[in-house]
Amino acid sequence: MASHFLNGIALPSGMLWVDEFAWAAAQRSVERSITGAQIIDVVPKVAGRPITLQGAQDQGWIRRATLLAVRALADVPGGQYPLMLATGEQFTVMFAPEEAIDAQPISRPELPAHTTPYVATLRLITV
Repeated sequence: MASHFLNGIALPSGMLWVDEFAWAAAQRSVERSITGAQIIDVVPKVAGRPITLQGAQDQGWIRRATLLAVRALADVPGGQYPLMLATGEQFTVMFAPEEAIDAQPISRPELPAHTTPYVATLRLITV
């Protein structure tokens, strides 16, 4: 099974891109002129597409060691990284400014090992 790769770090392909279709490549605004005619402005978006990779209770688990490596990337101010999805799509991304990573362990170990699986959500945006 193919993996996603974030700056060379292998992520489970079971982490789904949950907001893939919640974005449009163009920004549209509609207003009325003083004559009542409708004016539609369309401008292409060049960056800022959200890429939220999300695991679930039954798929896409990420190991603690991998999660720590990803957390280190998220902690770099202004860090920009190559992302290659399992589909072959490639992007340059940075972590979303708010709540970049959310993760909970599958079980509740007192001292989690580096192999402990987590259900995680990684919030990225294209740059």
